[in-house]
Amino acid sequence: MQPDETRDLDSDPGTAQSLRMIATIARPSPADHPVLSALLARPGPAVMGVLNITPDSFSDGGRFFGPEQALAQARRMIAEGADIIDIGAESTRPYGAPQPVSAEEELQRLRPVLAAVAALGTPVSIDSMKSAVVAWALETGAGIANDVWGLQRDPDMARVIAAHNAPVIVMHNRDRADPAIDIMLDIAAFFTRSLEIASRAGIPASHIVLDPGIGFGKTPEQSITALARLGELRTFGLPLLVGASRKRFISSITPSQPDQRLGGSIAAHVLAARNGARIIRTHDVAETVQALRVARAIEDLK
Repeated sequence: MQPDETRDLDSDPGTAQSLRMIATIARPSPADHPVLSALLARPGPAVMGVLNITPDSFSDGGRFFGPEQALAQARRMIAEGADIIDIGAESTRPYGAPQPVSAEEELQRLRPVLAAVAALGTPVSIDSMKSAVVAWALETGAGIANDVWGLQRDPDMARVIAAHNAPVIVMHNRDRADPAIDIMLDIAAFFTRSLEIASRAGIPASHIVLDPGIGFGKTPEQSITALARLGELRTFGLPLLVGASRKRFISSITPSQPDQRLGGSIAAHVLAARNGARIIRTHDVAETVQALRVARAIEDLK
């Protein structure tokens, strides 16, 4: 799909209006995939730990690029309470200027790591926008596909995911931020298109998780808006994932480098959980698990 095809869907005001009207009453439909249903059955949000096997990650600067370091980090995050390990071998660099890599290079980075991480017993998701990489990963031990282009960039992605009967995280994205648009309308239109693609490919709705894509194709203000109005996305009746970890919008509020944004990340994730997020994607697993558990304990006694 070309970038302008997404923007062609941005002008339908009825989508956004209906989003606001029924978001407060819609409820996620139950997942029927065993991996996804187990994650969503937890009393609080599942925590997804980020494992970047890249030399140029915005968040960790390639600290886990080596196979031994990557496996050690996976073990550490599982010990800290991660419910999912999200492995990516191409930096998507949400702040722009990503350095694309070929599918073969991505696979070379994944081959020494993915099966070993999957063998640890915690569900693994593969963070890739290439269907060939996702197919290999799902055959090698990953249980979930995480597509930062929401089935709209690689034309074979939906077919591959359907053929493997895998759950998929559909993330909203844009090639560039446009401060003039209504970002919630854009997200709603994008998700509508993604769900149509999924349906045509044979992916059950109960296998889909929606991610508003904090920091991707958005101004900092639009990322904040997406978090503030997250509950509106319940109109789709699907589980929501939020990954606000270390994103630039935090620095727009309190100037900071990515490794100095723990407090802002936790604040965003606690509020996202309150507003309906069922999966939280984070680089800082122990701190996020603690924050979510404490917030839930307090909420339970209200």
